[in-house]
Formats: sequence, structure tokens, C-alpha cells
Amino acid sequence: MIHINPESRVKVTAGPARAQLKQEGWSVFLVKVHNEAAVTARLEVQSPQALPTLHKSTGSHRTSEEHTLTEAQVANRFLQMAIYRDRPLKSNLSGLNLEYAVMMIYTRKTGKREVNIGFNVGQGTQDIGFRNTIDILFDIQPAVKVVFDIKDENGEDAMASLLISDGIGRFYESDKEDPSPEDYRLKLAQHLKWGGSAEKSISEWAVNMYTQPKLEGGKEIVQPKLSGIYPLPARRVATRDEYPDFFFQPQIYRTTGEHVYLPPGNYNIVVGRGPEYFPTLHPLTVPEGEETIEFSVNLKRWIHMKEMGWYSGDHHIHASGCSHYESPVEGVLPEHMWRQVVGEDLNMGSNLTWGPSWYHQKQYFTGESHPLSDEENLLRYDVEVSGFPSSHSGHVVLLNLKEDDYPNTTLIEEWPSWTLPVLQWAKGQGGIVGYAHSGWGLEPMNPTDELPNYEIPKMTGIGANEYIVTITHDAVDFYSAGDTPSNWELNMWYHSLNAGYRVRLSGETDFPCISDERVGATRTYAKIDGKLNFENYMEALMKGKTYVSDGFSHLIDFKVNGQELGENESELSVKAGSSLKISGKAVGYLSETQGPVEASVADRPLTTYPYWHVERSRVGQSRNVAVELIVNGQVVDKQEVAADGKWSDLNFDYRIDQSAWVALRVFPSSHTNPIFVKV
Repeated sequence: MIHINPESRVKVTAGPARAQLKQEGWSVFLVKVHNEAAVTARLEVQSPQALPTLHKSTGSHRTSEEHTLTEAQVANRFLQMAIYRDRPLKSNLSGLNLEYAVMMIYTRKTGKREVNIGFNVGQGTQDIGFRNTIDILFDIQPAVKVVFDIKDENGEDAMASLLISDGIGRFYESDKEDPSPEDYRLKLAQHLKWGGSAEKSISEWAVNMYTQPKLEGGKEIVQPKLSGIYPLPARRVATRDEYPDFFFQPQIYRTTGEHVYLPPGNYNIVVGRGPEYFPTLHPLTVPEGEETIEFSVNLKRWIHMKEMGWYSGDHHIHASGCSHYESPVEGVLPEHMWRQVVGEDLNMGSNLTWGPSWYHQKQYFTGESHPLSDEENLLRYDVEVSGFPSSHSGHVVLLNLKEDDYPNTTLIEEWPSWTLPVLQWAKGQGGIVGYAHSGWGLEPMNPTDELPNYEIPKMTGIGANEYIVTITHDAVDFYSAGDTPSNWELNMWYHSLNAGYRVRLSGETDFPCISDERVGATRTYAKIDGKLNFENYMEALMKGKTYVSDGFSHLIDFKVNGQELGENESELSVKAGSSLKISGKAVGYLSETQGPVEASVADRPLTTYPYWHVERSRVGQSRNVAVELIVNGQVVDKQEVAADGKWSDLNFDYRIDQSAWVALRVFPSSHTNPIFVKV
């Protein structure tokens, strides 16, 4: 109970409710407010046990002392507390002499725990003598242990993503213009991205991750709102928890035999495993009186590229910086990133150590694949030169390194201030190098979606700025795509190909910076003969025996006059006036009809995320996508194919009069590397 005296001083006393909480769930308490001062400010609840359990990365090379959280501090922060402010209640007190508020408390702990709870209605309203706080000994009841049995299409145990929600919105403030919470940790817990109004709002998860989860039996379900996430993201600490769930993601990753704790109630679980699987929606009722229950699911693929010899990879993911925390630990462990890679069915994840927490994270670099790697998945640590003196010239990705320290340096500040010497040093030790998030800085001065175009780019960002210089020194192997506006990325690449430079295209996500949704949001698919290993993957990348894709459309068996992509340096010679026979296979997957979530993706400008997405490729309201034949950057022919999960044969004829490069694309969802035709 709260008493606000005529001087607006707040005093708190215990009420008659039982001091009982539930593990991994929300407990709700009615708070009686005697408001003698007719205050109309916000009623705020606070507790030292509800302080943040982490400090989000500031991008620093080392964590500062003031941002460091001790083990004891984190252990004592086991609550999340909030005042319910949605309808029929208001964000602020009404000013009535007697009114009520609703307080919500979440905890991940069990047993008896003492909590110090305080209230205020603004700075300086605490009662003299600190009577605005009270100590309460709570009895926290254990949740039900939900054990997972997850099988892939072959009946084998599999790691999968699980998005668990109860559909209850707890943090909206419906009387505000932007009803989502200001606290970024609670915003993640609600996981709602507002588009101007509640009616137009769409879940960032639904747009970018799995647009059409299905109930068992095949019925499509669109969730325009996603709320009530479990375990609560705001209370996840990967390095302390039993399972390393990331606080900035709504989903968790589990395999057979692993578990989650849930209080009794009704839930929806969306189960997925990257873009090659159908996401499925499963209702779950957790009963009262049970200690343990089992949740079983059989994953379903719509395509299996690895069986065809094509392995997916993401050459740009991070274990520190951006959405990661820098305290209580500077980023996360290799074991934590491994679960992300396997849970998204990503065959190769290149974990790049970079400026944020550089000195801590570089301990995981070995110059080899991480020991966790197996025949199905690879994890390797390499370097992104970002947060270094040369960053203003563009960030560069250095793969396949043997040594991660530039010669004669011990500090980041001692590295070169431009990218060319860094690229040459890396290539000198057998590295495979290229520019990251290439489109940043390549926005045309005069806005246009034309591709290619001759507008001058601004050259003001952290993408392929110095690229036009370093390619002339044969210092660039690949050009990254998929995580910046597709027309900005491809325009520069097309022009460099037209100028005779044979830099390969490679897909990346820059997780968790440009996107913290999941690893492998954009991928490179590499054709590998024999076993998967990092050396074979790099060889395919260098040969251009690859295509870039969001995973929802695929282009394989690309040939010109029988010459296959990646063979003989992707080059063939013909006479002027010859007719080229271009062939290949294409497949994609779109829902049969375009729902509101899908339409929201298709209607977005190319300059907004997600930059590569098959929904942007849908032809009108059909289920078709257009496979375009690209010659020297220009669309010279196209063939529509049904994006129904079935392969379509592609056949084009093109008369060639001068040397050219030829490629296939589904814009902006997938793009092959080029075959070079010499006349």
C-alpha cells in the first residue's frame, strides 16, 4: 500500500497479499494508492534486485571500470518489475484520492528471496527516512521443466530456434504516441516494432525471421503482434545462465534433452531452423501440479541444399559489440555462438573479432577452425578491421588468417590508417579478404533505384569506400552483400566488374550489428566437392563457385555454353556474334497468397531493412519470382518461375558481340557470381 501525503512524499507499507512469486513467470499484485496530494505523475517502482544484469556494449576496446558488473551484483539482480500502464489503466496516476495500480514481478529464481521494493512519483518524492521502501521475503514457487525432443527430417536430434510467447502485452502504454516501452530490454521482451499505430504495427520478428509460421496440419498463421516472450529477454545473461540465451533475441536455441522452465499456462511456440525449414506454430499447455513435461517436434524442410553439395555460410558474425553486452563479460563465448550457427542450420560461421572488446575476444583466435566444428558445421575466428584507424576508409573482413596482429603492433591505435596495407598483409599470409557491409557510404548523391546507375556515391560510410583504390592493386578477393541496400551494394560491384576486376560476391549478416535477429540472414552458398572444411569453403569462395541468398531462393547449375560457374576460373572464349546458351536451375518459396506482413516487406523502399528478402521479389500478387539474366549489369532477359519449393529449369539465349560477364539473379533475394565471356 502506498500513501502520498499532501507534500507529495511517498510512504510504503505491506498489504495483505501473499508474498509469493513464480519462477520464470509474472506475478501480479494490486497496489492501493492513497493520493492526498492529487499527484498526476507516473508512479514508479524500483528495487536493487531489479537493476540491469548487464551493460550493453559501448564499442570500447576494453570495458571501463564504471561499466563493470561483479558476479555478486549480477547474482543479486534476479527480478524484473514493472507497473502495468495499458488499457483500462493509464500511464500516470489520475489524481483521485484513492486509486489502484497493478505491479508485475518476474523472476528466474526459486526458493525464499528477500526483495527491497520502493515507489516514487518523481525525483525528490521519497519519504524522509526512506519509508518509501520496504523489505519483503518472497516465496518463489518452482516452474515446470519442459524437456524438448527435437528431430530433423531424418529423425536425428537437432538444434532449433524456439520462440515462446503467451501473447500477453505487459509493457504497452496505449495513451502514448509510441506505446512501446522506452527501456530497450523491455522493448525486446515485448518485441514489437511500431509503424505509426497499433493497427499498422508489425512484429520485427515476423517480418524478418519467419513470415509464415504454420500450425501442425499446414494452416498458415500470421502473428502481427508478438508479446509475452519467455524466458524474459531482459533477465537473460548468456555467461551465467544454464543455457546461453541472448537477451536481444526473442528466440532461444535448444536441442533434444535440453529444457526451459515455464509456469503453468498456455503458450505458443514457433519452432524453426533457418530459412531452409518451415517454421511451425505449436500450442502448449503447461499444467498445474507437474514437475516435468515433454515437448516433441519434428522439423520439416522445404529444401536441403547441403544434400545437393551446396553449403551455407555467413562470413560476418560477432561475439562482441553492438547488441552484445560488455559486462559482466566482454561478449560471449565460442560455445554460445556455436549454438546460434547450428540452430540456424548454417554450415559455416565466421566469427570476426573486431574493435569492441578486441583484447578480450582475440584469445579465441587460433588460425584454425574451432574444435567445436564437425562435418556438418564450422566455426572459425577471424578479424574485421573495424574500430581501427582505417575504419573511415571502410571496414574490411580478413578470413583464413594465420596471425591476427598487424606486424610490429601491440595496440589497435598502431595499425595503419588506410585499408590497402592491411589487405596486402592479410593476403600475404594466405588470407581471403574483402570489404564489409559494402553499401554503407555508397548512397547516390541524387537518389535513384536504377541499377546500375552513374550517380556519384557519397562515399561517406564504412562500406566499400576505398574499394575503388584497392582493387587496382589486386588486394580484394570478395565484396560483401546482403546487409545494406541492395541497389547501393550491387551498383559499385557491377561497375567494378565492367571495369575488368573479378571480385567475387559473398553474403553476410553482420550479426548482431546491422541485424541482431539471427545469424545467416544473408548467406553464401558454396559448391563443395567432398567433405566440408574451411579450406574447401574458402577455395569455393575464391573461385566464385558460389551464390548469395537470403535462403528463400536458390540459383544453381549456372552454365554458359556448358561452362559451369566456378570451373576454369569461370571463363570461356567465344567468337563475336555467337549465341550463348545459358542454363541453370531456380527454386524459391513464397506463401501462396501475400498477407499483410509479407506486403509490408514488399512495399518497403530498397533502402530499408530487410534489404535482401524474397518477398520483395514476388511478381505482383502472384506466387512467382522473376529470374533475371544479367549481362554487364543490365537485365537482358528474364523468366518467371513459381516460388512453390519446386525446381524450375532455366534456359536463355543471348547473342554476344563483345566481352562480357554474365550472371543470374532473383532481385533482391539471390545472385550468382559471374561467368566471364571473352570475345
